[in-house]
Amino acid sequence: MDDQSLLRYSRQIMLEQVDIDGQERLLAGHALVIGAGGLGSPVALYLAAAGLGRLTLADADAVELSNLQRQIAHATADIGRNKAESAREAALALNPGCEIHALDGHLEGEALARAAGEADVVLDCTDRFSSRYAINAACRAAGVPLVSGAAIRFSGQLAVFDPRDPDGPCYACLYPPGEEGDEELRCAENGVIAPLVGLIGSFQALEAIKLVSGAGTPHRGLSTFDGLTGQWRHFGVPRDPACPVCAVR
Repeated sequence: MDDQSLLRYSRQIMLEQVDIDGQERLLAGHALVIGAGGLGSPVALYLAAAGLGRLTLADADAVELSNLQRQIAHATADIGRNKAESAREAALALNPGCEIHALDGHLEGEALARAAGEADVVLDCTDRFSSRYAINAACRAAGVPLVSGAAIRFSGQLAVFDPRDPDGPCYACLYPPGEEGDEELRCAENGVIAPLVGLIGSFQALEAIKLVSGAGTPHRGLSTFDGLTGQWRHFGVPRDPACPVCAVR
């Protein structure tokens, strides 16, 4: 790091859990962020600001007026632009020293597997169960930690799934395929309070920073937040021995 980098990241470097070594790991790290909307916006901005050296942002959607109530990486002038491109520009404005790539399509199949395998951590900021299952399977196959977030109405949740932990569950252990509930439980149909996605997205970014830098202990289990009462709840998530994704066969 040069003097400018030491100054930029000084408030993190002075934390004994991060220090120079942890910041160097962040600068050498690569995060794949899938979804550049409500959750992906704070994730992209905070990871860039914190000095995650390489970000890959993937989103096929375009910015709409109704997004601006909560998707803080985008501005009114960005309406009609691809979200990954818009978020890339916003993140680079915060930290031009980051290497940020925008993918303006759906990551699936071999492209998803390849992108997950190239990352140190993957952040699922999508809002469909089908996407979440595919991302989970790709991370499991690649042996890459997955930070999963969700937010709807006044309720949010976060879980971290690390395939490097032999006893750790995966997303399909938490939500077995076929038991996930309403596929269409999305913001467009059900609404979401604006700061909730910022809260959960920031939580996701924190966990990614911990995983890459080596600071602290990664989150375990499932945390849920009720925005109407301000209460957090935490649940243990055991590994499912019959899980179709991670069960030992």
